[in-house]
Amino acid sequence: MMPLMMRSLIFLLCTLSLDVLGQQTGPEQYTVTKRIEARKYAVASAHPLASGAGTEVMKAGGNAFDAAIATQLALAVVYPEAGNLGGGGFLVASMPDGKTVAINYREMAPGKAHRDMYLDGAGNPIVKKSLEGHLAAGVPGTVAGLIATHAYAKLPFARLVAPAIRLAEHGYIITAAEARGLNRHRDNFLRLNTRPVAFVKDTPWREGDTLVQKDLARTLRLIAEKGAAGFYAGETAQKIAEEMQRGGGIISAEDLQNYRAEVLQPLRFKFRGHDILTMPLPSSGGICLQQMLGMVEKHPMEDWGFHNPKSVQLMIEAERRAYSDRAEYLGDPHFVKVPVKTLTDPAYLQRRMADFTPGLASLSARVPAGVIKESEQTTHLSVVDAQGNAVAVTTTLNGGYGCDVVVGGAGFLLNNEMDDFSVKPGSPNMYGLLGNEANAIAPGKRMLSSMTPTIVLKNTQPLLVTGTPGGSTIITSMFQTLVNSLVFGLDADQTVNAPKFHHQWLPDVVYIERGFPEPVKHSLERMGYKLTPRESIGRTELIKIHGIGKLEAVADNRGDDSAAGE
Repeated sequence: MMPLMMRSLIFLLCTLSLDVLGQQTGPEQYTVTKRIEARKYAVASAHPLASGAGTEVMKAGGNAFDAAIATQLALAVVYPEAGNLGGGGFLVASMPDGKTVAINYREMAPGKAHRDMYLDGAGNPIVKKSLEGHLAAGVPGTVAGLIATHAYAKLPFARLVAPAIRLAEHGYIITAAEARGLNRHRDNFLRLNTRPVAFVKDTPWREGDTLVQKDLARTLRLIAEKGAAGFYAGETAQKIAEEMQRGGGIISAEDLQNYRAEVLQPLRFKFRGHDILTMPLPSSGGICLQQMLGMVEKHPMEDWGFHNPKSVQLMIEAERRAYSDRAEYLGDPHFVKVPVKTLTDPAYLQRRMADFTPGLASLSARVPAGVIKESEQTTHLSVVDAQGNAVAVTTTLNGGYGCDVVVGGAGFLLNNEMDDFSVKPGSPNMYGLLGNEANAIAPGKRMLSSMTPTIVLKNTQPLLVTGTPGGSTIITSMFQTLVNSLVFGLDADQTVNAPKFHHQWLPDVVYIERGFPEPVKHSLERMGYKLTPRESIGRTELIKIHGIGKLEAVADNRGDDSAAGE
């Protein structure tokens, strides 16, 4: 065990050296870079300053795990609507010696949670109770996940926190989109918080303003110096518990002390000569991705072509059936028995598609099950280093800015992940969608998620490192990303930015992005599909490895996402 004085000295040297080397005394500005080619390492994330933090630590001798930690911590500062300390996430990674790892740091229901906690006296869901305010928050897992990730890193943990501290302490220049987000949530910040927050000022936020987060900088310093104890115990834990008491929440000091990240093996399966590494339960994404790819694998889609009506229809029907199974069977495997082997068995998947009729839309009413609503405010990062480590991380607060509650004096937002449970199993939830008993609320249980960080291997070596935010659209976006690249042969930029579509069984509609080809839309409508235009689907971050010393990183055009590397 390193003596306290020595740990404190390392922490101080790491944080001071960054400010001196970078001469950083004012707010940081940045440039968005959508695509880069690199020889050594690359990062793609939702914000250029976060991608820069990742490349900074790799330039200092760190590996992809160091970069993943630094990038996530920077996102907690510069991308507050989804980057976080008060949320949770999943990591999937592969290493050059063939080892793989998955880390589950999904939030947990507090010890005082119960299955009817969001129902009124008549047993009906109270819409806002699981979405906003203190009671909506699950026990945060992000910091525990970062500490678990550090077991595979090279640099001292304090060195990885330093860029985030710098960004919080000195601030950064916000964009027009960031200003709109803060202004949109102003009333909630004022109504739901028990202490003043950095996200509110006297006048509306404008592009070019500087966001400084002094309280968050202090919390980050405590984490840098004390690790998990800097968050789950001591000063920060006390502030969380006091915030819960002031606001009527139920997360306790004991809940924080008992939280643990879970180190697992990725879900691994084959698709057309590739090994797919993705997230096991409590992510629904991995199983559903394996189902959808298995349902379409034997069809000659490469002959039909990208965005051909035949290809799109087949993929829609695979999505419909996987989402039906998602709602019926999937949940936290520590609480419910999930028939994973059956759900992913090739014979079962072929039977699921037996009633598929080319040229004719199926009816979801004839595929009995239910589906769970999940917010789309999540974020993903992909990292590859010069040694061949590949890391994919998807992390979230659930809704944009979580439950809109900032922990007083600690400066970070809390999640509203409790809404990802089935608020009332067996009945339509507040969105008119059905939940199921497998995902009912229980103390210590992790809520089902769609987050699907994914790595594709070819001949044991990483080929693609990818993932996306997007709530329930995450899985279909990953499905299309892999099919676009591995079946249709699209280049990395097209794979990420081509218009996407989404079907989740209920409601029985196909959501399509702007720019989706008109002839394909007309063909689908003639088949009997109801199409609903919508805004952007996800924000995919992808790194493609073309060979030794040939990396291509692409950040999604749908946001301020940015790639960096060398």
